[in-house]
Amino acid sequence: MEEVIAVSACLLGFNCKYDGGNNLDPKVVDYVRNKTVIPICPESFGGMPTPRIPSEIITPGVLVMNQKGEDVTAFFDRGKKVTLELLKKHRCTQAILKDGSPSCGHSFVYDGTFSQTKIAGRGETANHLLAGGIRIVEVK
Repeated sequence: MEEVIAVSACLLGFNCKYDGGNNLDPKVVDYVRNKTVIPICPESFGGMPTPRIPSEIITPGVLVMNQKGEDVTAFFDRGKKVTLELLKKHRCTQAILKDGSPSCGHSFVYDGTFSQTKIAGRGETANHLLAGGIRIVEVK
């Protein structure tokens, strides 16, 4: 049975980034070429539109705000839950996630000041997936 791998949809070229674009990564596309892939975008799964106002984590696991000062935590909470449910349903055990994202960041996120300042940490979905037994894979 082939292993199923989840991939941040933006890395596959889906235009689901906050600005309506993507983060197409040819290395990721090559890595998953002959694998069963589940494209994921937790922010879209949570009900956020594309494009959308940029968001950053203010308090991990508690508060996510957009650049206009609006609380968007409920969208992130819904997105991370829907994502984990989907992956469990398809017996997915690993994910390739877009680092730096407030959902998918796995080694860094932005500090919540909207100043492009990176800090060590994980996004809301990355934390939820790890807690749910999903391994995060890095493609270099």
